[in-house]
Amino acid sequence: MSLLFSPWTLRSQTFRNRVVVSPMCQYSSRDGFPTAWHLVHLGSRAVGGAGLIIMEATAVTAEGRITPGDQGIWTDEHAAALKPITHFIKSQGAVPGIQIAHAGRKASTDAPWRGGVAITPQQGGWPVLAPSTIPFGPQSPRPLAYGIEQLPALIDTFRDAARRARDAGFEVLEIHMAHGYLLHEFLSPLSNQRTDQYGGTLANRLRLPLAVTDAVRGVWPEALPLFVRISATDWVSGGWDIEQSVVLAQELKTRGVDLIDCSGGGLTPDAKIPAGPGYQTPFATRIRREAKIATGAVGLITDPHQAEQIVATGLADCVFLGRELLRDPYWPQRAAKALHTHTDWPLQYDRARIE
Repeated sequence: MSLLFSPWTLRSQTFRNRVVVSPMCQYSSRDGFPTAWHLVHLGSRAVGGAGLIIMEATAVTAEGRITPGDQGIWTDEHAAALKPITHFIKSQGAVPGIQIAHAGRKASTDAPWRGGVAITPQQGGWPVLAPSTIPFGPQSPRPLAYGIEQLPALIDTFRDAARRARDAGFEVLEIHMAHGYLLHEFLSPLSNQRTDQYGGTLANRLRLPLAVTDAVRGVWPEALPLFVRISATDWVSGGWDIEQSVVLAQELKTRGVDLIDCSGGGLTPDAKIPAGPGYQTPFATRIRREAKIATGAVGLITDPHQAEQIVATGLADCVFLGRELLRDPYWPQRAAKALHTHTDWPLQYDRARIE
């Protein structure tokens, strides 16, 4: 029997399998509101058989968006607009999840297909805030540094976003602490050169991300799982690394986090990343073993037998698929056949069942 396609429970939530749709920005929202694209994009992957569908990085403030097309959840109206999406995902037997985020110094850029370049306020952009006044890259604007008096209000935006996510019908929440966005910027010594209690030592660099976690867990229902996505390494000497990630994971576990989604990179544009099939899985394995917390593996996982081996041998508890599920929303159905296991198909599609 396939472990990849066996039911899996965290807190009170049971997933039909261990295939997770990674949160992937679509840059197709309007003023932070979802469009028909989001319903079809996320809904088709629920129809396709994944167990958990996580909506893209969703900004906790308008200034926390990467691009003007980013999804947002900074008002109650945004939450209301997401309800049809969560309702449809659940109607197909999948669990709806959402990732809440702030882009930090990588905010106020254009969509990737228009070059991803920084946009000025005159072009529809906005001021960029970060832990320190260090730009992301040579062509990036110099951010303003958060004043210490601004941080309580920032924490509140994550708390409010978590409350709205529950109101919208999401049943898994993921805090984005990866890929060079704001909370990752506070963690890494390459982007955080503060001299107050939020910079310097590891304990100080953990302070804001842990405060955000406490605020979120305080309003996110006890019965529902809380995930955190991290970059387990910056892939740059002297930056954030796997040893610090283990410490962070241990701290997050004590604060009620249920799973660490183990990604990597994104903090600097010049990182040398040795990408290859499953190249980040060892991070999930080490954190799972040393922090004693559930982990998700992500990164060039494309083959059903590869995914099965990851969960069956205890390298991680689940697999997060990104590009592979963009190419094929029905990958879970094809994977189940390859692993000689049974999955339910939508009645509307039963005539095309792969046996």
